[in-house]
Amino acid sequence: MSKIKFAVIKETKTPPDRRTPLTPKTAKKLLENFPEAEVFIQKSNLRAFKDEEYQAVGLPLTDDVSNCDILMGVKEVKIGTFVPEKTYMIFAHVAKKQEHNKELLKEMIRQKITLIDYEYLTDENNRRLVAFGYWAGVVGAYNGMRAWGLKFKEFNIPPAHTFHDKKQMYGHIKNIRPKPMKIVITGGGRVATGAAETLQNFGIKEVIPELFLIEKFDYPVFTRLDPAHYVRHKEGKEFDLWHFFKHPEEYVSTFEPYTRIADMYIAAHFWNPLSPKFITREMVENPKFNIKVIADISCDVDNGPIATTIRASSIAEPFYDYNPKTHKEEPPFSSPENITVMAVDNLPGELPRDASEAFSEALVEKVIPAFFNGDKDGILQRATILKNGKLTEKFAYLNEWVNS
Repeated sequence: MSKIKFAVIKETKTPPDRRTPLTPKTAKKLLENFPEAEVFIQKSNLRAFKDEEYQAVGLPLTDDVSNCDILMGVKEVKIGTFVPEKTYMIFAHVAKKQEHNKELLKEMIRQKITLIDYEYLTDENNRRLVAFGYWAGVVGAYNGMRAWGLKFKEFNIPPAHTFHDKKQMYGHIKNIRPKPMKIVITGGGRVATGAAETLQNFGIKEVIPELFLIEKFDYPVFTRLDPAHYVRHKEGKEFDLWHFFKHPEEYVSTFEPYTRIADMYIAAHFWNPLSPKFITREMVENPKFNIKVIADISCDVDNGPIATTIRASSIAEPFYDYNPKTHKEEPPFSSPENITVMAVDNLPGELPRDASEAFSEALVEKVIPAFFNGDKDGILQRATILKNGKLTEKFAYLNEWVNS
């Protein structure tokens, strides 16, 4: 049996991402677990793990990965840099018909690429096997608190990406204790878990939603809302989570009371376009709307669930203000009447070493075996969007869109 050659490719998207799908430690583990594998590292001066760290564990460096079989990156690949007829594993961001990546998909079709998208690597129960969500929550909540400190001149903490790792970041904030405030988080998965952990490291206490709405506290608090707290069935039927997931159009929002009580909102939910919206223009125009900072980790733009998220922001410039009267963007912290928005769409990239380590460990444990066992559980098949440049049956719905 010939060896399968994996390559960790350098990131080519702008702005650059410093994460990697395989860290030196996990790449070495992959080789130990699968002697029939080879791993090559494409040279990069941007990656959070230096070339020398890969060399130190015996991994070869190269500029040319055309002799490899599986080319693994993190973000989208720059058009013009594809190696034709290869298998790429990346977050492609095309399966939801993302308009800004239509040309990317067309190029992969032209180059007869096989595309495996990390987002669709799932088990038989449709649970994702690899994800960066927890780290998005950790950094997103930190950025929200950073925006709060700058907006109200309460404290000034450095950007998350200036720290070596999460441990150092949490060590920096352990003595910062914000003044009394109320923070609401929507979501119940990995993202919300990461966000809650960061708030707890600021010394912010968690309270149940019912108390959050009616109690006054002389210390900062947050609450976390599952869908049962922010939507209800239009006909008053008893809430059923799986029914909501399957038929979101049958539900209406019950989130508005929290917008009148909370000072900050951290959006850490998954949103279906058929679901009710969280914050509308009409809500922010209401004098009772109280939220001053919105950390939109989910970052759904283009008529998304949060009207104040006009666009995604960047790690370099994470904040902008939303004027609730004109509904226009203004410079960050330009007016106390504005709502300050944080909508960075690649938050885990701010703690790239930690995020990469966790992601790559899951990848080696749960996904890589499929390359050597004939994909007996269908893991790779479910995540394959293109096979030799042709849309697979599962993703055939993209055909009309990509050709339009």
